[in-house]
Amino acid sequence: MKLYDIVFSPTGGTQKAAALLTDALGGEVTHVDLTDGKQDFHAVSLTKEDTAVISVPSYAGRVPSVAVERLTMLNGQGARAILVCVYGNRAYEDTLVELEDAAKQAGFQVVAAVAAVAEHSIARQFASGRPDAQDAEQLSEFAKQIQSKLSAGDFSEPAIPGSRPYKKTSGAGMVPKPTKECTGCGVCAAKCPVQAIDKENPQKVDEKACISCMRCVSVCPHSARRVNSVMLSAVSLMLKKVCFDRKSCELFL
Repeated sequence: MKLYDIVFSPTGGTQKAAALLTDALGGEVTHVDLTDGKQDFHAVSLTKEDTAVISVPSYAGRVPSVAVERLTMLNGQGARAILVCVYGNRAYEDTLVELEDAAKQAGFQVVAAVAAVAEHSIARQFASGRPDAQDAEQLSEFAKQIQSKLSAGDFSEPAIPGSRPYKKTSGAGMVPKPTKECTGCGVCAAKCPVQAIDKENPQKVDEKACISCMRCVSVCPHSARRVNSVMLSAVSLMLKKVCFDRKSCELFL
């Protein structure tokens, strides 16, 4: 059996949660980065003896559309799938059921699902430092339970929370813009998962293409990309009440 780590993680939080789970499952891991728009995802082919941990962030209760598009290009061919959605301590709503549908469309057999928490990618004061030691302990225990299910030859589908049809996607997101500290180095353009930043002039952003993933903010070596401060304050105020209490990781077997 090969273990695949298939992940869409623009700012690293989803990858951290996925790594805690895959490390606990053990074995050699093959990584598939769904943020890499240059990769030929049609060439990624698994077998029914393989297991994949498929991890995505929750953006307003949905899977990022580009992650769905790239995931469904893969050839699951009956491989077992453990789904992971990672959210910023607010809610994940229909993320897991949408991810389940996309995984099945790609030919995967869903056997388990996990909801985990990581630092909010926009309002970073929420779930700051997560996944933390408590999350790591929970995810390690989840891995043991998943491994026990697989070892017993139980490949049944879990009951996954969420609604179909999915909730409507929200309107325009928060688009990071360059500040006066921008040197035009092009790191943000090279790393953007959807090529929304002009490679010749990183000052230019295609606002319609941008998915507000904050990758450009996280990778800029000069801390020269930011979202509008007024909009950020409004979002933070809105999230303050719903993100106050710590939410725990969840397992669906």
